[in-house]
Amino acid sequence: MSEKTKKITYWFFTLWLSLGMVSTAIVQLIKLPEEVEKINQLGYPTYFLTLLGVWKLFGVIAVLVPKLVLLKEWAYAGFFFAMSGAAFSHIACGHAFGEIFPSLLLLSLTLISWYLRPEHRRTNT
Repeated sequence: MSEKTKKITYWFFTLWLSLGMVSTAIVQLIKLPEEVEKINQLGYPTYFLTLLGVWKLFGVIAVLVPKLVLLKEWAYAGFFFAMSGAAFSHIACGHAFGEIFPSLLLLSLTLISWYLRPEHRRTNT
């Protein structure tokens, strides 16, 4: 894959990841009744929606802004844990694939964006 193709692919997946995280964060922060019911079904308290929403917004900012390389790694890790935890929670509750899929999609976008990130967006360790 050429560098130009890799860069375009990185931004394609990163922007889709960011859009997904921002849209779910907004839904969580405004506490739509469906979201409150869903989070309670999973066994989590309602205030968990605020925590997830705020951290997703901070994570998107960290991933999109230049520099802040170490913070980007933490944001990707946070996205990974949040989305894998969400998928596992839905699976553990016996939810249908349609309920699990959004978490798996955002988890996949997280992994692809992280993998394709340009050299100047990586840590040197």
